[in-house]
Amino acid sequence: MKGQAKECHIYEGPGDDLMEQDLVDAGGRIILLPDAPTELRDTDRVQHIRIMWGQRLIDDLAASRYRTLVCAVNADDNSHGFINLLADRLPTSQWDERLITEHARHFVQPHRVTVVKYDMDPVEVLGVLRPADHEHLTPDDLAAGFRLVAGLLHCRPDRFPTASVCFLGARANRLVGRDGNEPSFETVLAAMYTAGYRGDVYPSPRMWESAPTAVFPRYPFPDTLKQMCEGGS
Repeated sequence: MKGQAKECHIYEGPGDDLMEQDLVDAGGRIILLPDAPTELRDTDRVQHIRIMWGQRLIDDLAASRYRTLVCAVNADDNSHGFINLLADRLPTSQWDERLITEHARHFVQPHRVTVVKYDMDPVEVLGVLRPADHEHLTPDDLAAGFRLVAGLLHCRPDRFPTASVCFLGARANRLVGRDGNEPSFETVLAAMYTAGYRGDVYPSPRMWESAPTAVFPRYPFPDTLKQMCEGGS
């Protein structure tokens, strides 16, 4: 209730009150919910994908917090792709957009997804490359790609820790479902998880504006969400 003393302070001085006022009109924000009881001290027996809400992937890669990145690549033009941004920001990388695209062109298959490896010195990129006959990346392409990714990561501790883009909000490598629209974030996470991926996933910056829709920090989401969606209490 308003006026009650807080048991936990986030900021020094009047920071808590000021941030509470400033966030009323803020555009970019999320509501993060715990997906397990806060008093639970035992380790979780279920492996999860960790969702890095509010974190900048390019900064974490440049700071060498990950050994491997999973993202999309295409055989036509990667000038607007995240892989090109990464190659430009890593000081010891010898890749550029032209070389990235030429390398992908050597491996593209007419009807099959492939995963192309790029050694950018501190970071190894596993690029999910859609079939040549697909104008866009599809959820089935993504699932097939992550089965290959999971195989490349299996029993390879040198490729961990691993991060992935969320594949949503892309331009050259758009992810499009059968209805012509982007799938939900949950659909993307399910495809990754079912394929065996257990690394981190970074939501796109536009997803930081998800409030008032609340989000969870890990996938699979808690069973309570499914119960609510099915009409349970």
